[in-house]
Amino acid sequence: MIRGLVRFVDRRSGGAPFLRKALRYLFPDHWSFLLGEVALYAFIVLVGTGLYLTFFYEDSTAKVVYRGPYQPLAGHEMTHAYRSVLDLSTTVKAGLLMRQTHHWAANVFVAAIFLHLLRVFFTGAYRKPRELTYWIGLTMLFTALLEGYLGYSLIDDLLSGMGLAIGYGVVLSIPFIGANLAELIWDGPFPGSHVFFPRMFIVHVLVLPVLIGVLLTVHLALVVLRHHTQFRSDPRATEHRIVGVPTFPGQTPRSLGLFAAVAGVLFLLGGLVQINPIWLWGPYHTYSATNGAQPDWYLGWLIGALRLMPSFDLTIRGYTLVPNPFWGGVALPLLIFVLLLLWPWLERRFTGDRAYHNLLDRPRDAPGRTAIGMAVLTSVAVVFVAGSSDRVDVLFGVSYSAQIWLYRVLFFVGPVIAGLLAYWCCHELQRGERVERERKRAEQLARGSV
Repeated sequence: MIRGLVRFVDRRSGGAPFLRKALRYLFPDHWSFLLGEVALYAFIVLVGTGLYLTFFYEDSTAKVVYRGPYQPLAGHEMTHAYRSVLDLSTTVKAGLLMRQTHHWAANVFVAAIFLHLLRVFFTGAYRKPRELTYWIGLTMLFTALLEGYLGYSLIDDLLSGMGLAIGYGVVLSIPFIGANLAELIWDGPFPGSHVFFPRMFIVHVLVLPVLIGVLLTVHLALVVLRHHTQFRSDPRATEHRIVGVPTFPGQTPRSLGLFAAVAGVLFLLGGLVQINPIWLWGPYHTYSATNGAQPDWYLGWLIGALRLMPSFDLTIRGYTLVPNPFWGGVALPLLIFVLLLLWPWLERRFTGDRAYHNLLDRPRDAPGRTAIGMAVLTSVAVVFVAGSSDRVDVLFGVSYSAQIWLYRVLFFVGPVIAGLLAYWCCHELQRGERVERERKRAEQLARGSV
């Protein structure tokens, strides 16, 4: 019966050749390649939980007095946006579960893309002919950062309000166009007019998700067209031979199991581990501030960059050309993005390697790339840790000013030390392999002479 049904569909669709090719497609048999799938499945959970949340969220900044079940905020004035999210967390069935799962999925989505990028960089998977695939993935990462920022800004609690105020200051600091751009986005001075939150809501639930979905689709299509890279399984492996696990019955059960695991873990986190307790921060007012709340981890490096930058404005005859927030809030992220974007070209330019690559390097096989990657990663890590300096001051009594000066020194010294150490480790690992090969060759010669 099933064979007859398949024959019926094939005769009318002609899909058998395509299906046969798809089922024979080979996937690399290495755990690190699953990081991209984790990001994909986290995005699916994000879309599903986000759809549920949109049924109850109100994108209005009109004021209302809270009369809900959470007594500590009873009688407080707040916006419809904040009240709707508060109701989601306290009265809507499965609302808190969906909201926290959505938040956890966003964190996992960004983390998986970031780890995937590290794997691609340190193994050289971005080399010809996969530069376009790498650039699309890189764009997806920075788009996800913006999407996450807008997501928690929609709540209009004290944390998100302060985050928007910082963002407004960063946009204003862009030379020449900052004021006009801020006026265009906020429709007036901060906190903006009544149209700002509906604009932000549409960008968060429609524009950026569609953009990420398109980037994901093109990214996966390019991976299929150019095929996966693979690690060198044995010394006889070549750039022209593909090895791996077929789509079915090999990869399909793995992928379905991974999807179930990712979704299950995210929903467990959403149900058991509290994240962003908005009822503790309270509604945002322009005259309020708090020290206890922190943005999501993936924005910590931007906060740290703003804090590390010395009090310096570029002025010409009393006119502030480049305000201070520009350096940490715009220049540093843009510099890192451009460096990563140009890296395939830079490596090809200085190494002269213009060949096609299907086999991956181990980090030790490319000491220069590994050293530069570790140096950049260390600088970002120092800036990231600097983002928590205020909490370290409050919790442990370590001077905020002393921390900032320490991180400023580490920002320049740390990458140099990390790069040199990584370069030395790579060469030592290579030397150890050469010694081991020579020992085995000597043993073989000794056995042959006997």
